[in-house]
Amino acid sequence: MKPPQKGLMRIVRATGNSLRGYRTALKFEAAVRQDTVLALILVPLALWLGATMVEKVVLILPVLVLLIVELLNSAIEATVDRISPDLHELSGRAKDMASAAVMFSLLMIGITWVVILWPRISAWFV
Repeated sequence: MKPPQKGLMRIVRATGNSLRGYRTALKFEAAVRQDTVLALILVPLALWLGATMVEKVVLILPVLVLLIVELLNSAIEATVDRISPDLHELSGRAKDMASAAVMFSLLMIGITWVVILWPRISAWFV
């Protein structure tokens, strides 16, 4: 077993592992690809539509939360599938709960964007 990395080298290796994990998720998980495309659309929109730096950050953070939750959902699904390909009630529960977390992340994006942007959007129609 290799001795544990310390200091800056540990951070560099951890970053490499994280980037490899994200690339793997992009390669094998359609939902991660879809959420990444959504993020590539919403983050620039947030930077354009947010009136203040706080608004921009508040619009962007739920998008990042979605990516985090989707990655965790994919990790749970991969782990459950690795344990056994058989249908099992607990496996189904774990996958459904992780999927529900993604759904609530999407809901959080919708609510945040409507609350922040509604005053400007509604002004367009008056």
